[in-house]
Amino acid sequence: MKTKKTLLIITTLVCLLPMLIAAFVYQELPAQIATHWGADGTPNGYSSKAFACFGLPALMAGLNIFLNIVLDNDPKRKNVNNRILIVSKWCIPVVSLVVSTLTLAFALGYKVSISRITPAMVGVLLIALGNYLPKCKQNYTVGIKLPWTLNSEENWNRTHHLSGYLFILAGIVMTVTAFIPSAAFLTLPFILIAAFIPMIYSFVLFKKGI
Repeated sequence: MKTKKTLLIITTLVCLLPMLIAAFVYQELPAQIATHWGADGTPNGYSSKAFACFGLPALMAGLNIFLNIVLDNDPKRKNVNNRILIVSKWCIPVVSLVVSTLTLAFALGYKVSISRITPAMVGVLLIALGNYLPKCKQNYTVGIKLPWTLNSEENWNRTHHLSGYLFILAGIVMTVTAFIPSAAFLTLPFILIAAFIPMIYSFVLFKKGI
């Protein structure tokens, strides 16, 4: 229990760390800050300085707390591989810290390619999750949670072995194409494949009585 609380506190503080960074440079920031970018790296969405500096980190911290509560109160939590649990709990803090810091740097005039760095980071996270998905046993919060995967251990295991490979493949494609703009069109198809093929596969297994 103490370890859970410690990790919750640490990850939440990491989510909020961009607030401290923003406080030091607040006076130098423009009134409107770019918070969304197109595939070509051009800003196409803006937020107020206050929201970008303090609202977004606070929102990420709230999501982090909610995720930790859900993961720690799963009735089948013991079935979740400890490493994938830790990776899951660090996803939001890492994204919050990196994206918020890059957003502030961009607002200050530094040349940072958020449209490349962010997808690459998400790709690495997909690779990490894909590596551990096959080791994840039945639970209610992590994995491909469908009626037929939760009803059959064999269905769950087969589906997650497949999804593990597809997550890794999608992660590799996303990471590579982040630095090859001409190949960016490949990202969405592979993400959709990783998301929907395991669901279809698990349903096919279910119809076969597995």
